[in-house]
Amino acid sequence: MPRVPRGFIKVFDVIRLQRHGCANRPFFHIVLLKNTQARLEPPIEKLGTFDPMTNVHNEVLVSLDVERIKYHLSRDAEISTPVAHILGLAGILPVSPRTYLLARRNQQKQEALKEEQNESTDNDQKEEKG
Repeated sequence: MPRVPRGFIKVFDVIRLQRHGCANRPFFHIVLLKNTQARLEPPIEKLGTFDPMTNVHNEVLVSLDVERIKYHLSRDAEISTPVAHILGLAGILPVSPRTYLLARRNQQKQEALKEEQNESTDNDQKEEKG
């Protein structure tokens, strides 16, 4: 990697999340910013939204402007890790290995909970018989 002279900051585009909403109800805009811009500065372009809180149908809502995202990716825009995770799940980018690890951990937790429930029902049945 070439060395950058002191005092010189390389400026490039970044696709990242911009947080909105309340303290206990986050809502994110997927935006294009320069890497030197502050988090709450007006973005260059809004590329989508992400609502991490599940709705009444247990769904997480995401809207993406796929054409514009692909355009900026072709122009060598960087992507933050959370946005790369979302784009991987949407099928725009390859799925991140972290996504597979998270899914496996969630599966193991669910199996452990089922085993605990089965053990507790078995113990209750033994107490009723005995």
